Amino acid sequence: MGTNDDWLALVTEETLEPDLPICDPHHHLWDFQLERVEPRYLIDELLNDTQSGHNIVSTVFIECGTMFREDGPEGMKPVGEVEFANGIAAMGASGLYGKTRVAAGIVGHADLMLGQAVGDVLDAQVAAGNGRFKGIRHMVTYDADPAVPNGRNINRPGLCMEPAYREGLKELTRRGLTFEGWCYHPQLPEMVDLARANPDQVIIMNHLAAPLGLGEFAGRRDEIFETWKKDYADLAACPNVIAKLGGMGMHYFGFGWQDRPKPPTSDELVTVTKPYFDFAIEAFGPDRCMWESNFPVDKLSCSYNIVWNSFKKISKDFSADEKAKLFHDTATRIYSL
Repeated sequence: MGTNDDWLALVTEETLEPDLPICDPHHHLWDFQLERVEPRYLIDELLNDTQSGHNIVSTVFIECGTMFREDGPEGMKPVGEVEFANGIAAMGASGLYGKTRVAAGIVGHADLMLGQAVGDVLDAQVAAGNGRFKGIRHMVTYDADPAVPNGRNINRPGLCMEPAYREGLKELTRRGLTFEGWCYHPQLPEMVDLARANPDQVIIMNHLAAPLGLGEFAGRRDEIFETWKKDYADLAACPNVIAKLGGMGMHYFGFGWQDRPKPPTSDELVTVTKPYFDFAIEAFGPDRCMWESNFPVDKLSCSYNIVWNSFKKISKDFSADEKAKLFHDTATRIYSL
């Protein structure tokens, strides 16, 4: 059970467009995460969300530092996460748990700072994924402000500018694997540089590159929005970059929904998030955009049914073809599901 389930239950809505096929291309699975609103999020908990009304036909698991191997070489320990996710995927593929193909794609973690040596890790993950392994995420989320939490094992800026990191990225390109990019908005120029320097590498930018609203960034939303738009447009000009649309329920954005007496409705989410999503879709186009739940992380702020309702409201004036791309087709194409 989630620690905020009673709070989330204070706001319920009828599911919009319940037949629209959805591939959710960004969720996590874990256990013993006691600091999270969902300390345990395995197949039962995920399906409790995906079966809450929307037509989730498939999902993509994204690394979260879980189930690493306890023993063996340090660089190889993340292979355990792929093995774990593939086991969950096999459960979903059995059909015993319903129609949703859970973790039909798997994105693991590998330390790109290993440089060329990361190739051995990637090959082990390909083998462990049994056809489901699609690529890796190596976050670079860093800010000097102590109010902004840095990503896992990240203690310095400019990681993706370092030669070893870029040498490691080339090992992904050689294998035709995807790279999941995750940075904060001040780091966008670095990600633009990375994308331009590696035009043959598919880069999937997570969570709008997080226009921050914490610490020194609090109270400056309009100013930051304009800065973010300029740098995000530069990223969109790189044809090898794909945009994931979601993640705005995280505390990094500073909206503070988790501190309210009641969670937001989908209309309230739309009011706040629509300018960001509209700009992203205009910049990248539906061919390079995919809606994402980022669950259970975004469960901090709203329920699964509510967040997908908000995405459908933002997309209501799009054509059927554009909706199909945003909700399903772009994800299944990019991840080769």
